Amino acid sequence: MPYVNIKITREGATAEQKAELVKGVTYLLRDILGKDPQTTVVIIDEVETDNWGIGGETVTVRRARGQ
Repeated sequence: MPYVNIKITREGATAEQKAELVKGVTYLLRDILGKDPQTTVVIIDEVETDNWGIGGETVTVRRARGQ
């Protein structure tokens, strides 16, 4: 049973976009590895940019600087 955890920043991904991610990952696993879509689990975690750090600073700070 494949388990896929997708982590994205919480910045307005729509329900439709998230549904497409779930569907796309599920069928990618089917097509590439022969995994059964009925047993594939996909979780999407949305993380606030204040809680996601890169290079010693938060994404919020980096984005405020334009990086």
